[in-house]
Amino acid sequence: MQAFEFYSPTKIIFGPGTEQQVGTQAAAWGASKVLVVYGGQSAVRSGLLDRVLASLQQCGLAYETLGGVHPNPRLSLVREGLKKALDFGADFLLAVGGGSVIDTAKAIADGAANPELDIWDDIWLRKVPLEKALPVGVILTIPAAGSESSESSVLTKDDTLEKRGFSSSFQRPRFAIMNPELTFTLPSYQVSCGIVDIMMHTMDRYFNPVTTNELTDEIALGLLRTVVRNGRQALEQPGDYQAMSELMWAGSLSHNGLTGLGGPLDFATHQLGHELSARFDAAHGATLAAMWGSWARYCMDTNPARFARFGQQVWGLDAAGKTEQEQALAAIEATEDYFRSIGMPTCLSELLGAAQSAQVLEMLTVGCTFHGQRTIGSFRILGHEDILAIYNLANH
Repeated sequence: MQAFEFYSPTKIIFGPGTEQQVGTQAAAWGASKVLVVYGGQSAVRSGLLDRVLASLQQCGLAYETLGGVHPNPRLSLVREGLKKALDFGADFLLAVGGGSVIDTAKAIADGAANPELDIWDDIWLRKVPLEKALPVGVILTIPAAGSESSESSVLTKDDTLEKRGFSSSFQRPRFAIMNPELTFTLPSYQVSCGIVDIMMHTMDRYFNPVTTNELTDEIALGLLRTVVRNGRQALEQPGDYQAMSELMWAGSLSHNGLTGLGGPLDFATHQLGHELSARFDAAHGATLAAMWGSWARYCMDTNPARFARFGQQVWGLDAAGKTEQEQALAAIEATEDYFRSIGMPTCLSELLGAAQSAQVLEMLTVGCTFHGQRTIGSFRILGHEDILAIYNLANH
């Protein structure tokens, strides 16, 4: 094992009916005025929001609500939420939803605790170190992003379509209530996007240049096998508690740091996908599926043995009589086959309806490098020409 630090303080309350505990959990963290953040109307129609507000009220907590969070959460709604939080005097943020809702709540919590700072220019662009944030709690409804137990969040700036991530230990939720029954009415496409996101959070950690973290790798590979198996079951049998419970727990573990201990994060596929979701408002998980195979083919020769092991351990591929390169390619193809089997795209035309022009690919590349200010990846360091080549590989 290599040196590492591991900090994952989020309290997990897992199981049927656990959303009824939200008032007690928030009060235990000193909440008195709670801003409840949620997405569309599903939380209202299902009665979940009413149950949440009733639990808060029963514990003597005042609340205001902020709805309307969309996938690929926008800075404009965060600014609206910040004003509401400050006017209300909120001292606690409660996210009821999936990753976009949680990320929005985290950003509001950052800004509300630091009203003298601009949420984008100062905090998100890291001009001023974040030293405090309001506490955040979560009721998870979508197994996907893992934001309920991570230190990370992602926002898109409306006018420039820049999509940027921000990480800080102050953003880790104090608690995450996880009732798999709340996922039973999710559309199959949303479930599939979540499956890919969970897998990619793990694969973006497994594919790194360090190969001596045996236990970390085994945890990552085991999590991937679990997601592949239960992902199929969840799509074939909607409302299967066992399958959705496994996916929900895997989503949290995939992004709390456990599956990458001792190695640098890669996350190149995430960065490639972020540009697509920002520019085209495409679903995050779908952008990852569309780009991973091209990233993998471009980077495969960096360490084909890593891909070969992935193919053997996750997909059960037979290595007999094959070179490492052949095994690596077979592992990539097996992954893409799985993505297709759950209705996910594996190239840009499947994601966006058509291949893109050279000008669009250049625009995506420039955005991905932050206008030449960064490289991406750790498994293989990728600069402008590499990134453009990967977008071209995916452009069919």
